[in-house]
Amino acid sequence: QVQLVESGGGLVQPGGSLRLTCAASGIIFSIASMAWYRQAPGKQRELVAAITSGGSTNYADSVKGRFTISRDNAKNTVYLQMNSLKPADTAIYYCNTDWGLPRRAYWGQGTQVTVSS
Repeated sequence: QVQLVESGGGLVQPGGSLRLTCAASGIIFSIASMAWYRQAPGKQRELVAAITSGGSTNYADSVKGRFTISRDNAKNTVYLQMNSLKPADTAIYYCNTDWGLPRRAYWGQGTQVTVSS
């Protein structure tokens, strides 16, 4: 079955950095598009960044220039490098892929990112 396992969250001061990792299994990772979403308390889940199998990326306007999504197909892993973190980035971050026939969304368990002094 499809499994997505996130790690790397934590508490960081404003201006700091974190790198999130998502290890995927149960899919042919090299042909899967992957994404990171986040959900802050009282808010809807929102797309943060996505990467296609070919390496094309897109980002939410709020994180452009600060966050970088990347992938390592040899390790079945997608990363989210987060720099210049702000308190507004505080949220649970989820790894996502759409897979299967019929296609459906799969989610990891989430990892908490807290930006606070």
